[in-house]
Amino acid sequence: MQISTAYTNPQEGSTTLPRGKYVAIREEKPKDKDEAQRPEYKACRYITEAIIAEGEGKGTTHKVCANPECPVHHPKRQPTKADASFKAQQEKERREAAIANTTGIRVLAAIAEAVPVRLMKRDLLFVAERLAFLLDENRLSIVARRYGIKKAKDNDSIEKLFAAYLRRTEESVLGSVLVELTILHAASRQNAAQVLRDAAAVYKVNTDAITLKVKQEFATKEKTPAAKKSVAEAPSKAMKKTKVA
Repeated sequence: MQISTAYTNPQEGSTTLPRGKYVAIREEKPKDKDEAQRPEYKACRYITEAIIAEGEGKGTTHKVCANPECPVHHPKRQPTKADASFKAQQEKERREAAIANTTGIRVLAAIAEAVPVRLMKRDLLFVAERLAFLLDENRLSIVARRYGIKKAKDNDSIEKLFAAYLRRTEESVLGSVLVELTILHAASRQNAAQVLRDAAAVYKVNTDAITLKVKQEFATKEKTPAAKKSVAEAPSKAMKKTKVA
C-alpha cells in the first residue's frame, strides 16, 4: 500500500492514499490516559505496513489503518442535533409540499365541477384531444386519475387510454375536462400557483376551505399511526405486569 502525507487528492488513476483516507499509527506509548484515547494510539486487526510515496518521509514505511469499516479508527458518525434539525426541516418541507400538491388537485377538481356546458360536443372533443396531446404524461395522468383512467399494463399508453375515454364520454364531462387540461397546460408554461388562483377566482372556488380540509386530513393521518401504536403497546405492558406478579 502506498500513502501520501499530504491531504490533497492524488492525480487521476493514482493508487496512493491521501492523508485523510487513513490513520497513521503511533508506535511510541501514550503519555497519559487522555492521549491513549486518541485513534493513532489504538490497535485494530486492519493495521498494515504502508510505504510513503509522496510527501514528508518519502520512501519510509509506516503502520496505518485504511479500512473505512474499522470501528476503532473510522467509527460511524453519530447523529447530531444539527442532523436532527435538518431532518425535521426536510420532513416539514415534504409535508408542506404534499399539502400544497393535494390542495392544488382538489382546487382543480372543484373548478372543473363548476364549468357549465356551452360548446357542442364535437368542439369540446376537438380542443380536448389536442390539449391532452400537448401535456406531458405526469400532468395528463392527474386528469386521467380523476376519471378512473389508469394503465392496466406497463406498456399501456395513458394518451391512448385518455383519448378513447374522451370519444365515448358525455358532452357535459368534456366541458370540465377541457378546463382542467387548459389549466394544466397553462401551468406548465407559467406560474402554476398563479394559474390555479386565477382559475379558482373565475369559477368562484373557495381555495381557503379546500386548503383547510386537506391540512385536517393530513393531521388525522399523522395521528392515526400513533394511536394504533399506543393500543398495541397497552396489552404488552399488561402482560409484563402479570408475569411479574
